[in-house]
Amino acid sequence: MIFTTLDLAKRTQVSQKVTLVGAVVDFLLAVFKIIAGFIGNSGALIADGIHSFSDLLSDGLVLYATKHSALDADEEHPYGHKRFETVATLGLAVILTIVGLGVIFDAMTNLANPVSLSHSALLLSITTLSIFSKETLYWYTLKVANAYKSDLLKANAWHHRSDALSSIVVLIGIFGSLNGYLYLDNIATIVVGLMVIYIAWKLGLDATKELVDTSIDAQQVAQLKHALGQISAVNNVHSLRTRKIGHTISCDVHVQVDPFLSVSEGHIISVSVERVAKKCLKDLGDVTIHIDVENDEINTPYEALPERAQALGILNKALFNNECDSEISRIQLHYLEGRIHVDFYLPLKCLQPDNSADKILEKLQETVNELKSFGKTKVYFSQD
Repeated sequence: MIFTTLDLAKRTQVSQKVTLVGAVVDFLLAVFKIIAGFIGNSGALIADGIHSFSDLLSDGLVLYATKHSALDADEEHPYGHKRFETVATLGLAVILTIVGLGVIFDAMTNLANPVSLSHSALLLSITTLSIFSKETLYWYTLKVANAYKSDLLKANAWHHRSDALSSIVVLIGIFGSLNGYLYLDNIATIVVGLMVIYIAWKLGLDATKELVDTSIDAQQVAQLKHALGQISAVNNVHSLRTRKIGHTISCDVHVQVDPFLSVSEGHIISVSVERVAKKCLKDLGDVTIHIDVENDEINTPYEALPERAQALGILNKALFNNECDSEISRIQLHYLEGRIHVDFYLPLKCLQPDNSADKILEKLQETVNELKSFGKTKVYFSQD
C-alpha cells in the first residue's frame, strides 16, 4: 500500500487519536491502581500503577513520532521523516526492557517479604478493570497499526498488552494472598517480566534492522528481480538493493538494455521498470533505476576513457588532419567493451561515383583506428 498525501494525513490523525485514548486510560488507571494499592496494602498493584505511568511516557513518544513522521521531505530530510517512527520504536523497546527488568527485580525482592492484603474487593475490581481496559486498548491499537502499516503503533499495542499481563499477575497475586499463597504474585510477575523483555527484544531487533538498512525478505527480493527480468526490453537485472523506510520500502536497481537504444526509449523502459516494481511490492515507495548498456558488475566501460567533450575534441582533430570532416553532420559515441565506438552521420549528397560509401567508411575507420581508446566505426547516410 502506497500512501498518498491525504492518506498520510489520515494516518497521522488516526494514530494520534488512538494514542490519546490510550494516554487518558493509562493516566486514570495509574491513579486508581496507586490509590487502591495504598488502601489495600498491595505493593504489586502500586508497581502496576507505576507501570501504567510508564505507558504515558510511551504514549507521548508515539504522539511525537507520528506527528513528525508524516512531515513532507525538506532540505535536511530529503527522503522524508518516516524513520522518526523507527527511532521511536527502538526507544519504546528500551522502555519496555526497563519496565520488564523492573518488574522482575521487584518480584524477586518481594519473594522474601510477602505481605497480607486488605480491601480485597477493591483490589480485585481495580485489577479486573485494568485487565479489561488494557486488553481492549491492545486490540484497538493493533487494528489501527495493521491498517496503516505502523510498527510504532504495533509496539505501543504490545505495551498495552504488557500492562494487561502485569495486571493479570496482580490478580493472581491477590487471589494467592487471599488463599495463603503469597509467593504466587511474585513468581507470575517474573514470568510476565520475561515476556515483556522478549517483546521489547523483538521490536528493538526489527527497528535496528531498519536503521542499518537491512534488506527486505529474500523471497520478496527474488520475486521482484524475476518480475523485472520479464520486461521485454530488459536484458539483465543486477545490483538490486532494498531497504525499509518506516512503513514503506525503498529500492534501487540496475537494468541492462540494448546499448544502441535512444535515451528516450531508455527512459520509457525505466518507467516500465518502476511500474512493474511497485506492482510486485505493494509497500514500495521510492525506486531508483540505473539504465546500463553492459553489466557494470563485470565490465567497467568508462574506466580511463575520455568523456564526450574530450573524445569529440580528439576525434575532430584527427578528422581535420585527414581531411575527412567536411561532410559529417553528426557524431554519436557508444561506450562499450572498454572502448569508444563511433557512428558517423553524413548527407546523401556526399556520395559520388569517386566517393562511394565503402570508400568513405574505410577512410573514417582508418582515422579512428589511429586513436587510442576508440573502436569500431559505422556510417549512416540520410537526406539533408
